[in-house]
Amino acid sequence: MKHITLKTTEQYGKKADRALSMWVKLARASATLGKLSRENIESFGLTEPQFGVLEVLGHLGPITLGQLGKKRLVSGGNITCVVDNLEKEGLVERIHSLEDRRAIQVSLTEKGRELFIRIFVQHAECITRLASVLNETEQEQLGYLCKKLGIALQQE
Repeated sequence: MKHITLKTTEQYGKKADRALSMWVKLARASATLGKLSRENIESFGLTEPQFGVLEVLGHLGPITLGQLGKKRLVSGGNITCVVDNLEKEGLVERIHSLEDRRAIQVSLTEKGRELFIRIFVQHAECITRLASVLNETEQEQLGYLCKKLGIALQQE
C-alpha cells in the first residue's frame, strides 16, 4: 500500500505557516515533557494537582485557598478537593485566620514537609535530565521565549 503524504507547508501564507509550525512544535514538546513529568510525579503516589499543591506550599509556605488556586491556575472547587485529599493523607492542614474568619490558610504538616523535601529533589533531577537535551543557553532562551509568549498572550 502506497503511503500518501500531504504537503502541509506554505498553504496559508508564510506568516501563518511559520506560526502554525511553531505552535505544533511547542504543543508536541510540551505534551511530551508533561507526560514524562506526570509519570515521575505518579511514581511518588501523587496526582499532578496534589504534587502542585505540595510544591507551592513547600516553596511559599502557608497561603490561602484562593491564592493556592491562583498559583495552580485551577478553580476554587478543584483546589478544595485536592486539599481535602491531601488533608486526609495528613500532608496538609487548614488554618483559620484569626484576623478574617472567612480566610483559610493551607499549610504543610510535618509529614507533608518531609515528603516534599524527599520527592521534590528527585523530581528536580528528573526535569534536569529531561531538559539536558538543550544546553544551558538554549534552556535560558527557551524559558525567556515561553515567558514572553505567555505574558503577551495574557493581554489578549
